[in-house]
Amino acid sequence: MNSVYIIDSIRTPRARANQKGGLNKLNPYELLDVLYKDIKQKNFLNLNSIDEVILGCVTQYGEQAGNIAKSSVMFSGYPDSISGLTVNRFCSSSLDAINLGHLKIQSKQAKNIIAGGVEMMSRVPMLSDQAAIWTDVALAAQAKIFLMGSGADLIASLFNISREDTDLQALKSQQRAADAQTKNYFKSIIPVINEYKSINCVEDECIRRETTIESLTSLDPSFQKLGEQGVDQAQLNLFQSLEEIAHVHTAGNSPAMADAASMTLLSNKKTQENGQKARAKIISVVTVNDDPLLVLSGCILATQKLLAQNNLQVSDVDLFEIHEAFASTMIHCQRELNIDDEKLNVNGGCIALGHPMGATGSIMMSTLIDELERQNLTTGIVATSGAAGAGTAILIERL
Repeated sequence: MNSVYIIDSIRTPRARANQKGGLNKLNPYELLDVLYKDIKQKNFLNLNSIDEVILGCVTQYGEQAGNIAKSSVMFSGYPDSISGLTVNRFCSSSLDAINLGHLKIQSKQAKNIIAGGVEMMSRVPMLSDQAAIWTDVALAAQAKIFLMGSGADLIASLFNISREDTDLQALKSQQRAADAQTKNYFKSIIPVINEYKSINCVEDECIRRETTIESLTSLDPSFQKLGEQGVDQAQLNLFQSLEEIAHVHTAGNSPAMADAASMTLLSNKKTQENGQKARAKIISVVTVNDDPLLVLSGCILATQKLLAQNNLQVSDVDLFEIHEAFASTMIHCQRELNIDDEKLNVNGGCIALGHPMGATGSIMMSTLIDELERQNLTTGIVATSGAAGAGTAILIERL
């Protein structure tokens, strides 16, 4: 089987998902075009040698519908010979895009693949596709589907994670992200010129530097009302050891919605035509599905399986970039895996940096590679959680 190398991993800034956000006036095609142009300009390889583009996108509706992986390739003037595939595995989508690209190159179906994702949450809001699993209560119950926030509160309730715990996790995420931004650690960001707003979007916008523990504790629970509408009772019926659901998640300790796109260039060659050497090598990948009732615990199971598959202990891995879906899920993950604080999401997570759902996994890959290079470390794991217990993890080696 072919080895699979990461030649580059790039992303746009993560912008606020509202009308004031720096990327809002761009459509998804225009945003992806910035990354396509960067890959073309770097001239790693002949564009005709790219076999496929695989993009994650969760809300494939409106501007993001119509197989945006293929249609964006055409929009950006890449060769017609490049095929395109758009995937949705909830918030694991772009990491699964990398996973799929890895498998295709490994099995010699392809030589070069662009894998990544896009989500413009200010223009195509979450749940705007009106999927029945989110709107039909009876169908959702039969399918064992809960909304992500409800799942996060359930995890807090089951594993004795307090409101104070979640707010402290959020504060740590904000402080680490602010420090990393100040020190210019996010080398993978490609600036975006938004001519519609006459601005140059160059850095992540969701970080709230003014955050304090006092400002976090003043916020009201975000998912209590949803619980009162029947979700709490449904969860209590399923987990009869619980007396109540603790509604600990707020706007401050939940992931920030964001606009962004990301791309990771995969190849079967360690050195490209222009002499560019790969930044990393993919060692192993896994895809799992944990208990769907826990909603967002898949990153834990995926990481455990990946470690076991490679006969590794947590101590053998230099850095972990794990999806900070909500504060409780991150706390539960760290407790279960017993990861040292100085190895886990050292530059903050999605609570501070933003969570553009279909693009997040590939963004995390770029962040991990940047940090391995900065610290001159070797091995790292990226792991994501998606709704219904989905989980994906990838082990890489920096070259």
